[in-house]
Amino acid sequence: MLYSFLDVVLGILFKIFLRLEVHGAENIPKTGPLVIASNHLSLLDPPVIGVAAPRKVHFMAKRELFVPVLGYIYKTLGAFPVNRGGADRAAIKHGIEILQSGEVLAIFPEGTRSKTGQLGKLEPGALMMAGKTNAVIVPTAVSGTDIKRCGRLWPKVVVKFGTPVPFPPVGLNKEVLQDLTDKLTADIKALQGVK
Repeated sequence: MLYSFLDVVLGILFKIFLRLEVHGAENIPKTGPLVIASNHLSLLDPPVIGVAAPRKVHFMAKRELFVPVLGYIYKTLGAFPVNRGGADRAAIKHGIEILQSGEVLAIFPEGTRSKTGQLGKLEPGALMMAGKTNAVIVPTAVSGTDIKRCGRLWPKVVVKFGTPVPFPPVGLNKEVLQDLTDKLTADIKALQGVK
């Protein structure tokens, strides 16, 4: 209930103050486990993607963000804490449980925010949760959320959802993960208009 309310309120605010545009929302499957794999520019990316997607989206967020009051809001918006700097098995397990229950998990395979606005190297390990749950992956590109770097008072934020990519049915191994990572890198760059 509170998620739906915040989703509507943030949607209105983002359309007014961020001039939010969404392309390809029809590429989000209506049901089933789904991973949204996006580039990462700023702390605005999770709520912007959450508002842009037609389904409730869960996110991993660094544990440091879960301070009183804000932590409650983040959890209401579908975020859950992760310890960075190592494999947080509890967070990974929670992500897998989200996918096993047929829900949506958004990840930022770069692992951190881009300092330049360019897509960084995607980490194959970030996609393992999709492989363990046979989730569909939707490559996603966000632009305009790095307001400080762009120096605009009235930014234009755009979210583009690409064509869904099914996880290959051949099993989970390093080669499969690397091939999928390479495909997602190319797909996200294409959505960004980068060759």
